[in-house]
Amino acid sequence: MARLNRQLSDFYGPLFALTEANSRSFHAFKERNARPDGRSPFVHETPPTEQELAEWRLWVTTVFLPNIQAMRDLVIRHADLLKEPEMPPILLQLCAHVSGYEITAARWTQARYDEHLSLVPFPSEELAAYARQGFANLKWEQARLLGQRGVH
Repeated sequence: MARLNRQLSDFYGPLFALTEANSRSFHAFKERNARPDGRSPFVHETPPTEQELAEWRLWVTTVFLPNIQAMRDLVIRHADLLKEPEMPPILLQLCAHVSGYEITAARWTQARYDEHLSLVPFPSEELAAYARQGFANLKWEQARLLGQRGVH
């Protein structure tokens, strides 16, 4: 029970909260900064403007990068709390994505704006599903061990 509680409080709970917060922030960014046709400047025939790129850099450095760094740090600091016997590939991809953005952001501090994305794509949907399912399964197991009614 103590290990399960630590898994929830130190890894799966924070990972779930961070993935949800990041997803909601990214959705808000996309809504606010979509082109008139509703698409992102990064998936459009017309390249992003300097203003769009500056706004992206602001959001990355103040919201998205701190969120994904916190996720990566959870993976590194609390790998002992994983349910799996080996590191899941989705978590390795997260770590690589963060490293890719860290070098991109470091270039921005040198006023080098030729890159705006990580070299490794963010596994948004898969990571969210992993965190949500891990959290839900552990909460169910916790309730079962505590003998709560309504848990099958």
